Amino acid sequence: MEIWRGKAYPLGATYDGSGTNFALFSEVAERIELCLFDDDGAGGVRETRIALPEVDGFVWHGFIPGVEPGQRYGYRVHGPYDPGAGHRCNPNKLLLDPYAKAIDGAFTWGQELFSYNFGDPDSRNDEDSAGSMPKSVVINPYFDWGTDRPPKHEYADTVIYEAHVKGLTQTHPDIPEQIRGTYTAVAHPVIIEHLQSLGVNALELMPIHHFANDSTLVDKGLSNYWGYNTIGFLAPDHKYGSSATPGGQVQEFKAMVRALHDANIEVILDVVYNHTAEGNHLGPTLSMRGIDNAAYYRLVDDDKRYYMDYTGTGNSLNVGHPHSLQLIMDSLRYWVTEMHVDGFRFDLAATLAREFYDVDRLAAFFELVQQDPIVSQVKLIAEPWDVGPGGYQVGNFPPQWTEWNGKYRDTVRDFWRGEPATLDEFAYRLTGSADLYEHTARRPVASINFVTAHDGFTLADLVSYNEKHNEANGEDNKDGESHNRSWNCGVEGPTDDAEILALRGRQQRNFLTTLLLSQGVPMISHGDELGRTQRGNNNGYCQDNDLTWIDWENADADLLDFTRSVSALRAAHPVFRRRRFFSGKPVGRRGEAGLPDIAWFAPDGSEMTGEDWGSGFAKSVAVFLNGLGIPDRDARGQRVTDDSFFLCFNAHYEPIEFALPPTDFGSEWVPVISTAANPTTEPIAAGAHVSVEARAVLVLRSDQE
Repeated sequence: MEIWRGKAYPLGATYDGSGTNFALFSEVAERIELCLFDDDGAGGVRETRIALPEVDGFVWHGFIPGVEPGQRYGYRVHGPYDPGAGHRCNPNKLLLDPYAKAIDGAFTWGQELFSYNFGDPDSRNDEDSAGSMPKSVVINPYFDWGTDRPPKHEYADTVIYEAHVKGLTQTHPDIPEQIRGTYTAVAHPVIIEHLQSLGVNALELMPIHHFANDSTLVDKGLSNYWGYNTIGFLAPDHKYGSSATPGGQVQEFKAMVRALHDANIEVILDVVYNHTAEGNHLGPTLSMRGIDNAAYYRLVDDDKRYYMDYTGTGNSLNVGHPHSLQLIMDSLRYWVTEMHVDGFRFDLAATLAREFYDVDRLAAFFELVQQDPIVSQVKLIAEPWDVGPGGYQVGNFPPQWTEWNGKYRDTVRDFWRGEPATLDEFAYRLTGSADLYEHTARRPVASINFVTAHDGFTLADLVSYNEKHNEANGEDNKDGESHNRSWNCGVEGPTDDAEILALRGRQQRNFLTTLLLSQGVPMISHGDELGRTQRGNNNGYCQDNDLTWIDWENADADLLDFTRSVSALRAAHPVFRRRRFFSGKPVGRRGEAGLPDIAWFAPDGSEMTGEDWGSGFAKSVAVFLNGLGIPDRDARGQRVTDDSFFLCFNAHYEPIEFALPPTDFGSEWVPVISTAANPTTEPIAAGAHVSVEARAVLVLRSDQE
């Protein structure tokens, strides 16, 4: 087969209409063979090996005329095999291209995928792995995007919905069975209409980068459902594709993005750049380990056979190496420019800040993102922790970044389950967490607020279980978080008790109301608005079944309607979507002195004092939000004004009488949201008293004259 010298850039396999250029980085390789796989005409597979003829700057490359999209390929890297020195090259192991834009097939777990013999990690195993490996695929880069444009929603106007491609769509009765669980299903009109009805304008998809199902899970009859086990940073996983054509998932993914953009919904990807599926020193050799182990992975300095593990998965990507950094940045740019995604949520993002040992806010990765003209312009969301020393970094990411606010989750959970001494921190979380973000010149939108996410209890389970029930995972219920800040409302798990069921419903409404009316960016976990349960399992990472899929047939219609109403209130009123923190200072029309932009009241109508905030037993508070005190301007420079609101939060186990503010704050208050079962709807005069049910929220509006 003819091969030309080709080019060293771009890395990966690049089809240009006449053939394909192949380029692979390896600093330690002595020779690299490109392996092409085709049907042999007799039901088998023919492998053609071609040595890449050129190397420039440690990039091995070659161009093969006539190689077209759909071609399956892999690499064999000849070089040193010396684990103690950090080198694990073995040409008997077929390797996936780290820059593969599509991957076809599945891993068949066995001895041949490992470079050592089971039971003897210091030995070398030379069994050929090609028959047990998926293959990289040359893709067709051309796609008709039509008039596609990114929605570019401002953070303050964004409502995020975290979802799993399969879990969201697998059981929906209006989606054809043959496409359920796929990218095409996510783009189905019934899913788009559901998201729009919730006011969702950003869909955050759990990992869709190609990932491996761990051999330990496969042996148990389980799978890596969540997908936090990446092995292809540029490849949408074919498990969520409906096409049988190798590489067809790329076209499907693009069509999904186009459809969501047409509906004014952004696409955010949950990405895992902190580790790969190759695991620790006892893991398989699938890709980067066999290409250039020391360049791609963080190794223990004084014994390079072992891996630094800040992720709890066995390895950590070496973000201190320029080619590892290049892989991450090339991947991010590819997903923005070629796949048209609108942002990223970075799993265990603190790991990316570890250039050496400690977390460094100004690590090279963040500097690269800051100056990148493409990546810096999309939504960047950090999961601001990892499992290493000093890994909890909520509030410490650079100004350009937003963060999953774990303190918001914990505080709101504690407040509504009646924990003492939570009132003052609850106020911080409700108003955008200025204590975490203001000192770095960030604004309330730096806080991605959430009560539940994929990791942990669903909202229905949060109010139904005190303890995790993860027996189905096969780990004797030892996996998953044990401190969930949950409360079962009196009975563990399912019950027929009408009072407990009513309380659980009210608690779910309390959480959703708090979430959607807090300053910052709300994130709803998929199915929470429908009452989705995992039957007490708080770690569904390995459960690809009806335990984790949304049960559309038994959705809680009343809860869905309630969620829609609160989201609509948020969308209609900018006082809940402020772009700047509250000051507490008087504001008014045309600059004259007026009411403060925010004021806090005890239930008796007196303004909160330091003693009130410090009271450990207090579980009720009211807050006035001044619609004339919004320091924002619209796109035309006009000052933003709104109605004013009075929110009463009662986490006490008994009803509480709240005194409404005097006439200076509004002459009449109209109830607009109540989490109680039989809310009042009649207007209430200033200074009057209103009863708020035990463990409930009442939201009142005063029209501005």
